[in-house]
Amino acid sequence: MSREHIIKSYDDELTRLTGEIVRMGELAAKQLEGAIEVVARRDERAAQRVVDNDDAIDVMEQEISHDVVRLLALRAPIAGDLRNVFAALRIAADIERIGDYAANVAKRSIPLNLVAPVAVAGGLAHLADLANELLRKVLIAYRDRDAEAAYQVWKDDAELDDAYTVLFRSLLTYMMEDPRNITPCTHLLFMAKNIERIGDHATNIAENVWFVVHGEPLVAPRAKRDLTASADFETK
Repeated sequence: MSREHIIKSYDDELTRLTGEIVRMGELAAKQLEGAIEVVARRDERAAQRVVDNDDAIDVMEQEISHDVVRLLALRAPIAGDLRNVFAALRIAADIERIGDYAANVAKRSIPLNLVAPVAVAGGLAHLADLANELLRKVLIAYRDRDAEAAYQVWKDDAELDDAYTVLFRSLLTYMMEDPRNITPCTHLLFMAKNIERIGDHATNIAENVWFVVHGEPLVAPRAKRDLTASADFETK
């Protein structure tokens, strides 16, 4: 077998692997969209379907892991090729966690339906839109091996952190104003944190794209504006 044929065969396998990861990411994005939709509709059956659909993402992650192991065994990639293969493994793991967080949002919506709705719940949809935008942009950056686009996603996570902090503050205010809001707002706090974590995993993917392209980690300073874990955080 000629060297040219071996290189083309490897490139074909890597292209197929990239396509599978992008499809997995799109499924995770649709899961988050579905989770937010069932929150708005207060639809328990639809929420359970979103939870059950997470299995498909788990299966895809396992298949990608098997493909990576096979590539390592058969092609013994080095340098940039090796970075591509290991990045695929890490990115698939990040997407699997994103799917888990989307399923968690849907799961929390089920007990949330048992109590009266609170107006501040609408902020969850805005948070999810920001997270999904980060996810979809970083998937395109990965597909195109576009390090600059990935870097922009990495920086834009700060906007999601800001929105999360605002929603966190609003939920605490509702809880302090009326004890009857404590139960629904507690569920919403967990759901909001799940969505904020999706943004963190999108930045992980962005870092892997940067590493694949440049062969070095992304070490630029980034504003982390989730203030909710800080001792200085105050509701105002």
